[in-house]
Amino acid sequence: MTFRFDNSWARNLPGTFLRLDPSKAPEPVLLAWNQPLAEALGLGDEARERAAAWFSGAEVPPGAEPVALAYAGHQFGGFSPQLGDGRAHLLGEHIAPDGRRWDLQLKGSGRTPFSRGGDGKAAVGPMLREYLISEAMAALGIPTTRSLAVVATGETVWRDGMALPGAVVARIAASHIRVGSFQFLATRDEGAKLGALMDYTIARHYPHLAPGDALGLFDAVAARQARLIAEWMGVGFIHGVMNTDNMALSGETIDYGPCAFMETYAPGTVFSSIDRQGRYAYANQPLILGWNLARLAECLVSWFAVDEETAVAIANQRLGGIAALYRAEWVGVMRRKLALDGEDAGDGALADDLLAAMQGQGADWTLTFRRLARAAEGEEAPLAALFADATALRAWLPRWRARLAADAPARLRAANPAVIPRNHLVEEALAAATVGDMAPFEALLAEVRRPFAAEVGRERFTLPAPTGFGPYVTFCGT
Repeated sequence: MTFRFDNSWARNLPGTFLRLDPSKAPEPVLLAWNQPLAEALGLGDEARERAAAWFSGAEVPPGAEPVALAYAGHQFGGFSPQLGDGRAHLLGEHIAPDGRRWDLQLKGSGRTPFSRGGDGKAAVGPMLREYLISEAMAALGIPTTRSLAVVATGETVWRDGMALPGAVVARIAASHIRVGSFQFLATRDEGAKLGALMDYTIARHYPHLAPGDALGLFDAVAARQARLIAEWMGVGFIHGVMNTDNMALSGETIDYGPCAFMETYAPGTVFSSIDRQGRYAYANQPLILGWNLARLAECLVSWFAVDEETAVAIANQRLGGIAALYRAEWVGVMRRKLALDGEDAGDGALADDLLAAMQGQGADWTLTFRRLARAAEGEEAPLAALFADATALRAWLPRWRARLAADAPARLRAANPAVIPRNHLVEEALAAATVGDMAPFEALLAEVRRPFAAEVGRERFTLPAPTGFGPYVTFCGT
């Protein structure tokens, strides 16, 4: 089986896209192919054999109807009424054997009317980065878009005066409906089209809701987003560019630009070169969750109630509950990461106190939680060794042990990864791939796909960056 395209977006949502084909890559070469994902999508050998052509823009797959999607967005707090796919083309929607619908999008596939002066292209490094990090997130059990393939185009892309090899990533997503998709229509006062988008979103992602149930849609999106951000926080993931156009209503992580995983626990950690004010710092991500949901509420509020004053009151009431909604999800994540027995009202404070003990002590986020398993077995020294001063940690441990589940060591190892995409290893892999050596990338990919496996034999992938690496800075990859 190859693709079974349906293309309902292009059929049902006029005024939200422009039809155009991707740019044709002159010499496409397949760099990475996601065989497990291909099998889950029901794709056979033909898809892999045609991957270099189909996923580079050289050819359009049979049945695809390429479009560039229109959306608006708040970028670092400033509103742009028209953004859109400036270097991406939605080829269509593939129906998998289980009946699920998946967007197939090319990223780095050439200029569109939304490019705003950009060349519409992408380099090998950022496209492989999206593949690598999204596969890591999927293995960690965190909702995410995924990469089906990365194809070198044979073109040269210029970035900051450097000539880099060009590439395209083929991205699979539950959909590319964003908060910015709603903002695009709301700011134009396109009420009928906004209603159509709302009903389309409900049918595609929340079919238990009735058409027109804007409040139900908002509540469902808020619940998924709160759960998603709590999961990010649990693994130390920093998205880096939580603009409203990067917030998917499906509840998936989308757009892996300047993202990275925090190593030393520091709430103010920022990696993105363009986030100079720390708007999207690690500790701010739950706050931005609420801010972005407020922007969605602004688009939907007129459907919350017939009376405007009542509708606004409902919106404010829902937004006022976002912090508590997130907190409940975060405490749930921390209960799992700490292997606590059942639920107790003091569990949130217990988790907070561990973080307080970690802060300022140089403790590695991932290793701290992973080594809790050894502490649960009575071996505290490896955990304490992560702290410059373990006094507060040692005071905390008896309180934690009093709440442990009977099978805590096994639970802890199942909930806390040994391997994440360590920043120095990511850079090493991408630098090698840029000059044609894919071996480090493939080795790292294999390890991040089994994050919870035992450390033995792969210690190199479990340790923080060596002294002298950093400060680490990421870039958006445009």
